[in-house]
Amino acid sequence: MMDFEKARFNMVEQQIRPWEVLDQNVLDLLFAVRREDFVPAAYRAIAFTDLEIPLGHGQAMMAPKIEARLLQEIGLEPGDKVLEIGTGSGYLTALLGRSAAHVTSIEYYEEFSRAAAARLASAGIGNVNLLTGDAGQSPAPFIGASKFDAIVLTGSVPLVPPAYLAALANGGRLFAVVGDAPAMEATLFTKSGEAQFASHGLFETVLAPLINAAQPARFTF
Repeated sequence: MMDFEKARFNMVEQQIRPWEVLDQNVLDLLFAVRREDFVPAAYRAIAFTDLEIPLGHGQAMMAPKIEARLLQEIGLEPGDKVLEIGTGSGYLTALLGRSAAHVTSIEYYEEFSRAAAARLASAGIGNVNLLTGDAGQSPAPFIGASKFDAIVLTGSVPLVPPAYLAALANGGRLFAVVGDAPAMEATLFTKSGEAQFASHGLFETVLAPLINAAQPARFTF
């Protein structure tokens, strides 16, 4: 029988810490939220490996070290409101929910959203509002004029849709993997004032595209 606690410890010590994740709040969170409970049953035995785990429809859970770096970089506070685009399995949603006051998570596939709702309920996480629909280019149809302290895009984008930057509160942070494969970079955008944003490249990675994300004009020959 698999020792999940040992596997969780090894994940943190062998994958997460070496990737410069040293925020104790993040490390504690990874022990508190049971990743194995959010992984499809067929992949439960590899819940803690340094791999993306398939979810279906060409989608996958991020590798654990990416999730951990994301959490460290957006630096959530207990009173923060968070917007997540791409609920997936609900694991990252759970981590965000344990770190912030409230999470709104929008998922393209209804079956993913239903499964995530059940997992979040089992984990006792109730400060999450799960929505279903296409938010690839804008969250406005789902959130109206709401502003968020942190926004997380769980699929890559060739460029960040302006509608997402507009949904940040002052001082808000947006995490996105930006670019086209194989040249993508995890980037943190911070709103410093009205229509003023700073961006900071974090690390190179490759992530499946956000469904129906806005595309830039491209040259054709």
